[in-house]
Amino acid sequence: MNMKRITAVLCAAFALALGSCTASAPVAAPSTSPGAATQGAATPVAGDEETQMGAQVWDQLKSQGEIVKTSPLYTTLTPIAASITRVVQPRYPYPIHFYIVHDKDPNAFATPGGNVYVVDSLFYFVHNREELAGTLCHETSHLLHHDSMKEMNHSRQIRMREAAAVVLVPNWRTALAASAIGALDSLHYSRGAEEAADITGSDTCAAAGYNPWGLVWLFQDFQNSSMQAPPEVLSDHPDNSDRVAALERHFKQQPSTFSQFNDDPTSATKLTLPKDEAEQFVR
Repeated sequence: MNMKRITAVLCAAFALALGSCTASAPVAAPSTSPGAATQGAATPVAGDEETQMGAQVWDQLKSQGEIVKTSPLYTTLTPIAASITRVVQPRYPYPIHFYIVHDKDPNAFATPGGNVYVVDSLFYFVHNREELAGTLCHETSHLLHHDSMKEMNHSRQIRMREAAAVVLVPNWRTALAASAIGALDSLHYSRGAEEAADITGSDTCAAAGYNPWGLVWLFQDFQNSSMQAPPEVLSDHPDNSDRVAALERHFKQQPSTFSQFNDDPTSATKLTLPKDEAEQFVR
């Protein structure tokens, strides 16, 4: 699923929330996941905004035939997802599920309410188990930080400021200036969210028993590739070289946690993947 389609799905859910939609809550995603079981999570309030947004994304992906119900790739995903869930779930109030979705562009993304979607082509993009685990740890960090909800509320505030500026000084120059300031504000916000997700993700990897250098190797592999549209985790705000430097600083500052892990990518565990995915979809 490419970033334009992911953005469209998330924006549809955000638009309903931003518009204070009063329609009845959509049907929630199934209570169990092919990718991981939930553990020790507090029960969120049924029908709250975060649950509704997550369910809206699920419904849209399901209606488009994107969600993979059965696939040999779950054999690879399930143990990694379970280890990460054991670390993250006690700190997150919604049940965490991992699902595979189908698209030619490698990606992974987390949505409000606890669902993490892993595009099947990502399994063939990453070079090893550590890079896949690093991607998933990064995405669960967005859950822990509630970044989607924060971004939605942040967008609300920007819209309110833009509207107030136009009302107070109603001319096109003011409108353009307000819009430009809002765009820069959003970029700064998303940069901070990605940096924080990298750091928390590396901590999660270490706690789950996966080499956190996998995130660094992922960034480096992308820089050495010819791929033009990066997965969400490799989004270029901030620049990947800055993200590598930030992770390396974090590893040096926490030797008790990270010194046990090998920074040599040749030490990584290769993934054994099926040539024929033989996928069946949720209908």
